[in-house]
Amino acid sequence: MPQLSKRTENFTDSVIRRMTRISLRYGAVNLSQGFPDFEPPKEILERLAEVTNEDYHQYSVTWGAQNFREALAAKQTRFMGRKIDPDSEITVTCGSTEAMMAAMMSVVNPGDKVIVFSPFYENYGADTVLSGADPIYVPLHPPEFDFDPEELEAAFKQRPKALVLCNPSNPCGKVFTREELMFIAGLAEKYDSFVITDEVYEHIVYEPFEHVYFASLPGMWDRTISCSSLSKTYSITGWRLGYVIAPSYITETVKKVHDFLTVGAAAPLQEAAVVGLKFGDEYYKWLRDKYTDKRNIFLGGLDRIGLRHTVPGGAYYVLIVISEFGFESDTEFCEVLARDVGVGAVPGSSFFRENVNNLIRLHFAKKTDTLNEALSRLECIRNKIPARI
Repeated sequence: MPQLSKRTENFTDSVIRRMTRISLRYGAVNLSQGFPDFEPPKEILERLAEVTNEDYHQYSVTWGAQNFREALAAKQTRFMGRKIDPDSEITVTCGSTEAMMAAMMSVVNPGDKVIVFSPFYENYGADTVLSGADPIYVPLHPPEFDFDPEELEAAFKQRPKALVLCNPSNPCGKVFTREELMFIAGLAEKYDSFVITDEVYEHIVYEPFEHVYFASLPGMWDRTISCSSLSKTYSITGWRLGYVIAPSYITETVKKVHDFLTVGAAAPLQEAAVVGLKFGDEYYKWLRDKYTDKRNIFLGGLDRIGLRHTVPGGAYYVLIVISEFGFESDTEFCEVLARDVGVGAVPGSSFFRENVNNLIRLHFAKKTDTLNEALSRLECIRNKIPARI
């Protein structure tokens, strides 16, 4: 038979989604894949119920329904501090996953290089490879997950076509400071590179941190492709409504790539989500307060159990140190954790280019009862997973 694609020969299935399947197999509390177990805002659900009896069941405009793009432009204009044109600067995609892929394919040619910070969300390396480019991994150093300016410039000296910036970061919860972003911006300008941002956790940031949109920095609008989605902000991960915001000359190409990738995002879901895009500032304050409470509950519980962990400045992920258990494989540890303790996690090695096997990722985007149940199970972790000496 003919040989299969070489670009995928080193791919595995998604480790995150695999751990969800393992959680289901053992009846574990799934703190692996980052989706909530609570409902979206009732206003969005009420509008969805109405939409089922209205005429939104056929294709919308390929790059997004007009009223959806207008509502999104108004919202992001407010938060990004720059007037966004709904017609020439927005492409609505099937989730931020497609947004990142469309952005990558719009600016990267085979043989180009792309900088990816490590740890990273698992799709970034795959997106780079699928685009025919070569990733350059630059480490974020724990415990604060800061980058070394000299290491970053050394990567830029290889003349990358783009840098991928996840801010706030998945999996480590780092929120890049304005000073760090300005340094990156200076290198992007100096070495003439694009910056592709994943800002899906833009509204889940904890005090005293603040989210700074990279495109809002001086001189960066023309070289930034901003990707995000409604998934985390409105607790609708299954709706797959993402978007790319970029200058018109980039958006023209993104629209073409998107058209041939997926044609368009779901029309009835776009219509239902418009009401959420029109929420006032009080909603985003409520969201921040809600996740702050969840973070406090979960981190407080981990402290009582005595598990060492990171403290995220944004997003809703925590990295747990598992060195005390003596496992050589963090993947094996996560399988044992799901089977014997009843809590689903993601092995940290799936996020790092470096040889890291002493971390696992948990998330706290769950109801309080769910978090308490997970913490109750974790209290027995040392009895059920004896240390391997």
